[in-house]
Amino acid sequence: MKKWNCFRKKSKKSTAEIVPHDVILNGTATTTGTNGTAAATAAVVSTQSSTVRLYGSPTSVLAAYFRFALLHKGVSVRFIPSDTPNFGSDAPVLQIGSETVSGSRETVLRYIDARYPHPPLGVRSCDEEEEETTPLVVRAIALQHKSITWHVERLVRWVEDLATRGGKGSVDPTVGSPRMEMKKLARSYSELLEVLLEHAQMEERVVFPILERADRGMCKAANEEHARDLPIMNGIKEGIKSIGVMDSGSPDYQEALSNLSTRLKSLQENSKQHFMEEDKDLLPFMEAVELNKEQQKRVLEQCLDVMQGTHSHLFNFLLEGLLPREAMQYLDLFISCNDRERTASTLKLIVD
Repeated sequence: MKKWNCFRKKSKKSTAEIVPHDVILNGTATTTGTNGTAAATAAVVSTQSSTVRLYGSPTSVLAAYFRFALLHKGVSVRFIPSDTPNFGSDAPVLQIGSETVSGSRETVLRYIDARYPHPPLGVRSCDEEEEETTPLVVRAIALQHKSITWHVERLVRWVEDLATRGGKGSVDPTVGSPRMEMKKLARSYSELLEVLLEHAQMEERVVFPILERADRGMCKAANEEHARDLPIMNGIKEGIKSIGVMDSGSPDYQEALSNLSTRLKSLQENSKQHFMEEDKDLLPFMEAVELNKEQQKRVLEQCLDVMQGTHSHLFNFLLEGLLPREAMQYLDLFISCNDRERTASTLKLIVD
């Protein structure tokens, strides 16, 4: 299956690995948000027919945001640094062939969506955003749950593929030898583990205390589930480390892969159930706490601060597990509660 990942610089991965864009472009997997192969392929062809240029300041949050949106469409964009691209104004200017557009975030995004319909960005107007009643932090956590779920599923599939091959190398030679592939698997799981731990810490330090003040004992079960899964997560890490030094042709190697697969499936089942219970039975009560907009923003800021690794060197990893419209939604939340300098530096990591 052809890989297409607009978040990372042409990384080579196991043949068992998937990205949400495969679902949209190839129609070979079933995931919510599938748009159909023919329309998506037409969109890719159209991206190649016109030169796309974006003029703007290298430190402009809006310019980086537009580059990010275009990357979601699979559009190759040439960024041309300019401090005053729009007749003395610092507003970014997008040029596609003979057409030029500039203006508000909503205006430019709607133009991009109209020009490249698939996959859709799901642009929301300011009025629609104002009418949204779901607390900011609940929206952010729900998207984190989706990304983590996807990454766990990807690792489960990857290890199943390794076990099926029985110690043989991948059909893709760029993945390398079995030992090289295990190093890549270890790195991928290490990234997931860091996000998982930060996510749990964020809930325990920021979100759960707010709910506990409103109704003591409400988060007891969720806290217990966090503690339950920690030994499983650490066991997976140690299992991967042990397999990495084994002879890939030995019976012990095959048995270790089987045990690793069982542990990953256990983590997958536990996390799915845990996230479903939080999304359905716990987090909706955040709305009943009745935080105003400024309080919501401060709570989200605190959550992002706890998850520093996730929102710096692992931001690409987090967004990789989301569909394009979901990644744009998460980026909107991130931008809404960060200062210009921090936002610009983080976005630069994504688009450069």
